[in-house]
Amino acid sequence: MIHATLSYAVSGLSDLCPIISSLLPPLNEKNLPWIDVIHPIVVHFVIAMALGAVVFDFVGIIFKKPNLFEVSFLNLIVATIAIFIAIVFGQIEAGLSNPYGVSRDVLNYHSTIGWSLAGILSVISGWRYVSRQTNPQVLSKGFVFVDIVLAVLVCTQVYLGDMLVWIYGLHTVPVVEAVREGIL
Repeated sequence: MIHATLSYAVSGLSDLCPIISSLLPPLNEKNLPWIDVIHPIVVHFVIAMALGAVVFDFVGIIFKKPNLFEVSFLNLIVATIAIFIAIVFGQIEAGLSNPYGVSRDVLNYHSTIGWSLAGILSVISGWRYVSRQTNPQVLSKGFVFVDIVLAVLVCTQVYLGDMLVWIYGLHTVPVVEAVREGIL
């Protein structure tokens, strides 16, 4: 749904004014205005930081090392900032991907969960900031539960993103050529 809106806006812009469309960069063989996809590069950083935060929390609890909670908090902050960068590139690249068939639904789920994760990471980071002001040596049971939910959502996103690339081939040369030729 979101990618369809962006795609419609871009195509409408191109049809509306030839001068504006001449200012837009040409699309390459992967249907992108830049060399390769940027979203996966940024999103791998988000995945590492978010899952790293969860791991540091659990290691800190199991081995009674509360200083690892600080490392976890810093990972959450970095993941929260990076996810918004990943979303920007993800939305642009989704709008240029020309999804077909079931890949549209997978892309919509991926986009929706991505935006949800941005909100969830923001709330979790804020909650963690406030809770560490009172007692940085203790992690509440509620936060541990939220850590588990975060890890499940991140893993779900990884699965959906893998489907978009490895099963449906979005932004791969053969699929882009098939879409351009009207085969897909």
